[in-house]
Amino acid sequence: MQSRLAALAAAVLLSAGAAHAQQGAKKNAAPSAPAAQPAPAATQADGAPAQPGWVVRCTSVSRDAPLECAMEQNAVLTKTGQTIVLINIRIAPDTRTPVALLQLPLGLNLPIGAKLQVDEGKTVDLQIQTCENRGCYASTPIAPDLLGTLKSGKQLKVSFQNMAKETIAIPMPLGDFAAAYDKIK
Repeated sequence: MQSRLAALAAAVLLSAGAAHAQQGAKKNAAPSAPAAQPAPAATQADGAPAQPGWVVRCTSVSRDAPLECAMEQNAVLTKTGQTIVLINIRIAPDTRTPVALLQLPLGLNLPIGAKLQVDEGKTVDLQIQTCENRGCYASTPIAPDLLGTLKSGKQLKVSFQNMAKETIAIPMPLGDFAAAYDKIK
């Protein structure tokens, strides 16, 4: 399980490499909710922002290997360009179930973990599994009822606490979630 999580984290980091390459070095700053805004999941080569929302990326380990597709969205601090939340959803090849990987900033209250909430529905608790210099990571299979809620919802809220035990909630639009999910399933 650890190696699979590490491989998934590496895939997310590689697929988001272009966005991370343009970020500043302020990785350890504690995030503040008012300054965080959902942002495009990728930037084009010339630096112009791509369309905001869920972005689908497909990769393969070789020309003969099947494509593995994932969808992602991120939110960055507008002042620094620091990634606050990156969500990557892929279909696990062995179980054919969707799995979400979240990248969160450093400086979290780790025992509290993170929470997902669609619109005003029930929250899903996530345990933070590991941290490294780019952030902290949590991974969870997406249950069928949560998947249905994500497809029909308007907003996903990702929340966590900083070291000062202040809750930070990051809104992520879901308007194009269903269309992006249809491309990866």
